[in-house]
Amino acid sequence: MANNSTRSASTKVIHAGFLLTDPDIQPKSEQSILIEGEQIKAVSDGFVDPPPGGELIDLRNKFVLPGLIDCHVHLTAQLDRGSRLRTVEDSDPKAALNAAHNAAVTLSAGFTTVRDVGARNPDVIFALRAAIAERKVAGPRVLCVGAVLSPTGGHGQIYGFRNDVCACVQSRSGICDGVDECRRAVRRQVSHGADAIKFVATGGVLSNIRAGLDQQFTDDEIRSIIETAHRLGRRVAAHAHGAAGINAALEGGVDSIEHGSFLDARSLELFIAKGAFHVPTIIAGVTVLEMAQRNMAQGDGVLTPAQIEKAMIVGVKIKEALARSHKSGVTIAFGTDMGVGPHGQNAREFRYMVEAGMRSSEAIKAATVNAAKLLDLSDDVGTIASGKSADVIAVDSSPLDDVSVLERVAFVMARGDIYRE
Repeated sequence: MANNSTRSASTKVIHAGFLLTDPDIQPKSEQSILIEGEQIKAVSDGFVDPPPGGELIDLRNKFVLPGLIDCHVHLTAQLDRGSRLRTVEDSDPKAALNAAHNAAVTLSAGFTTVRDVGARNPDVIFALRAAIAERKVAGPRVLCVGAVLSPTGGHGQIYGFRNDVCACVQSRSGICDGVDECRRAVRRQVSHGADAIKFVATGGVLSNIRAGLDQQFTDDEIRSIIETAHRLGRRVAAHAHGAAGINAALEGGVDSIEHGSFLDARSLELFIAKGAFHVPTIIAGVTVLEMAQRNMAQGDGVLTPAQIEKAMIVGVKIKEALARSHKSGVTIAFGTDMGVGPHGQNAREFRYMVEAGMRSSEAIKAATVNAAKLLDLSDDVGTIASGKSADVIAVDSSPLDDVSVLERVAFVMARGDIYRE
């Protein structure tokens, strides 16, 4: 089939050896899931036969759970030795085909919903979102932010080439200075089809510029972005490393802090008071730290000197930030920043979350129930229940005992179609 789904029968019954419908509920043995088209119709005790013409999916020797959700990916990107050159060599159609491949790999790894939080050309991700929804290509359900909002000289822009080269390979749709421009930039992303808004509250590691890791937009600009987005019914994500930028975003009512590397005691108070989510992306910090260390030892050239300086600082702090926020009772939503690390290895984040002090069940909740809540998709995804999207995965043993089994997914169903078995 064009969308790489292996089956298309409209009625299916899954026999699950063990079924985790919700990370807050103990798994049950010998369960059946009735699926009609794209939706779950019923969950029943015992092994129920499919109706006439229906298909039986035998997962009696598997542990079954909801499809996973990654709230922070970059499907058009892949950091490696060739990535800087691809920035100026790859056409937008080539970037789109790369993104489609990355989406298929991500789905095969058990992630049935993702939020893409920034692409060089947002139209590429909008097109991929539509093609997946139309079942023309294989991939997870995709939410998009449009262009990342960034001030002149801020994070998320292209640097390191001639100015005219940088200008011709990046979208200027999200570059904004001053309250009015910021408001207009939010409205522009929504008019283009953005599901959410992302802005850079602070500098970032991978911008090839020595501009630090702390606050970049002013407090007034940040408030303008968040208030405008909320008036238009959009959630807002803030890329934020430094404490000043984290706190300014939280004060302004942001919905999620992405990374949060240098959060402080005030940040934790604000997270709780505002009900904001922390999306830690530990694997991204670990990946750039390893790259920086390898570069200094071997000169492998993946990162530039400006990037190495920042990677060495963030990489050692990002897991500690999750440990602090989790211990303080902040709501954690799963995110990886894949495109920094290799697509399809999203589930490696779980082991870092557990190392930071989360129980396996809490880490799984972050990638199901909590992530669905952050993305305003709780009515459709995050648990296995009647009326929800038939997004179902299976592994060989219980991830509650060893969360690393989620790195080896054996079965993937997305919106009622099977993509891996």
